[in-house]
Amino acid sequence: MRIPPALAAVVVAALLAGCTAQPQGALTTPVPTTPVPTTSEPAAAVAPVGEPTTIASGLDAPWSMVRLDSGSTLISERDSRLVKELTPDGTVREVGSVDGAAPGGEGGLLGIAVAPDDPTGLFVYLTAADDNRIVRFDLGGEPGDYSLGASRDILTGLKKAGNHNGGRIEFGPDGKLYATVGDASDPKTAQDRASLNGKILRMNADGTAPADNPFDGSLVYSLGHRNPQGIAWDDDGQLWAAEFGQNTWDEFNIIQPGANYGWPTAEGTSDDPAFVNPVFQWPTDDASPSGLTWVGGTFFMAGLGGERLWAVNPGTPTTAVDYFSDSFGRIRDVIPGPDGTLWMMTNNTDGRGTPREGDDQILQVELAP
Repeated sequence: MRIPPALAAVVVAALLAGCTAQPQGALTTPVPTTPVPTTSEPAAAVAPVGEPTTIASGLDAPWSMVRLDSGSTLISERDSRLVKELTPDGTVREVGSVDGAAPGGEGGLLGIAVAPDDPTGLFVYLTAADDNRIVRFDLGGEPGDYSLGASRDILTGLKKAGNHNGGRIEFGPDGKLYATVGDASDPKTAQDRASLNGKILRMNADGTAPADNPFDGSLVYSLGHRNPQGIAWDDDGQLWAAEFGQNTWDEFNIIQPGANYGWPTAEGTSDDPAFVNPVFQWPTDDASPSGLTWVGGTFFMAGLGGERLWAVNPGTPTTAVDYFSDSFGRIRDVIPGPDGTLWMMTNNTDGRGTPREGDDQILQVELAP
């Protein structure tokens, strides 16, 4: 792992000697960070153990995945516009095509999510001909036979571009739908509260603004974001996000309602009290973060340009350890796997990576304290 001179400390970690996948390094951020509030005792951290195994292969520029209570996993493919199903027996099949998606650059069929109380609906974030939007599809059938039915728009009119489309959608522990929206290469939108670009949004499942959002009648939950693509909640229900920087710093942020994270005035840590500083930051060559998840007291973050998995443990100081550097290429998404495992999805076939045999793949790795 390349460590630039600006970093103030390097801690070499060996978390489970002998049988644990060995990290390349543990970093502490070289500049002051936002204090991390805690409401309970921190959970014990976990780390990858051994070598990952392949769960699915032959995927085409996959972007997002969601595991269903039925045992199946749904996968979005950005450029093919297909939703695919990984069945409990390991078969990969087509569920349906999202024909309204208009792939181009970093846009296309992006994030997918299923509401905990609505297993018959699949929510998708897509780049359409004129905008980015969120659409709900009826999800019919059963494991091994899922299909897409009627659709209805949940949110339209998000500005689109060849890059910085954001695209992650997740239902939070409060039952609300959250969406990461990039600045669509128009940085000034991130500071414009009248624009939904450059924001993290919070909405009801029908696209309306919850009454307890920080800005009355608005979907905006936080602002000042460049291109966030990862969101996850810890055991206390606290929201965190991973965000692409421009030339200097990628960010890991604790998200507070109504807070401003600085873009485009600030990239990474700032001394401006109007902005919330990242809890951790990386040189952009080491991360380019996408998916984010919380498993066993540890955040795991997918690295695209950094081509590695990051394990992040908030605290004083916050630490981050990287795994599998250059082993599997670009990693787009991470989610909890069965029985306390972690699933990683590669993204080497989207035109920016170097495909390996079997790409793109979903990999499963064991975790241990």
